[in-house]
Amino acid sequence: MCDIWKSRDHRKIGVREIKLHLESIRRLGVRWIVFSGGEPLMNAELPEMCALLRAEGISLTLLSTGLLLKKCAADVAQNFSDVIVSLDGPREIHDGIRRVPGAFDLLREGIHALRNLRADIKITARSTVQKANHGHLMETAHAANELQLDGISFLAVDVTSTAFNRSLVLPLSRQTEIGLSLAELGVLENEIESLIAVSRRDFEPGFVAESPQKLRRLAHHFRAQLGLAAPESPVCNAPWVSAVIEADGSVRPCFFHPSIGKLSGTTLGAVINSPEARGFRSTLDVANNPVCRNCVCSLNYRT
Repeated sequence: MCDIWKSRDHRKIGVREIKLHLESIRRLGVRWIVFSGGEPLMNAELPEMCALLRAEGISLTLLSTGLLLKKCAADVAQNFSDVIVSLDGPREIHDGIRRVPGAFDLLREGIHALRNLRADIKITARSTVQKANHGHLMETAHAANELQLDGISFLAVDVTSTAFNRSLVLPLSRQTEIGLSLAELGVLENEIESLIAVSRRDFEPGFVAESPQKLRRLAHHFRAQLGLAAPESPVCNAPWVSAVIEADGSVRPCFFHPSIGKLSGTTLGAVINSPEARGFRSTLDVANNPVCRNCVCSLNYRT
């Protein structure tokens, strides 16, 4: 549910950028890198980038639509510790949201191709809850199970930030198009309770990544968007343990907060430890920060 695919700018991170910042990556003690997009499998330099990073002992995760998974299965099997694919619902819902006829079947074929090459690789799904699929959470979880995935996680669609290549916050018309109405919120709340019950009965423990409490937070998030509840920040330490590097070299403390610097003419370590970045981290109050209070995707990493 990002806007990166709409961009006509073909900038990308490549081998040159990885080599330029490899010393910083070592000094910062980076343990885990997630390749996202857009679609990272469209980057022809991805296998070589992965080889450089794996040589440093870094675990690599791929976030993918899954549409190119079959074509790139050999490279993915060789380079990634785990894969997270987008799953928007059962076949018709998924294909409709993706706007790609046959997207669900392409995803299935990609998963099977990858499993055939490396049976032990962990493949999970991530589903963004929005207007077009809010009444299909149970079906989505069953679809993930049918696809022989190792699990699924759910998060609410983001309509309030400039993350994911948005130059501005989404206009009200677009927010209404993908957000929920009051009536739809009621449907979602019922669906969440049904999913909680079904998860205990039909799936292995942990197959649905979120606890009942976290699933109910999805409904609270939409309730807050409708002005019916106060937004609440999740537990998160992302700005202190991770960073997001965008294709234009911008470095963010997480997906949602503004850039703290750019890699042009400097190193990743210099940006991460710049006065601006250190000042941001020292004053950030997650519980009360408006960006954090509207966050849909937090990280709470522990060593």
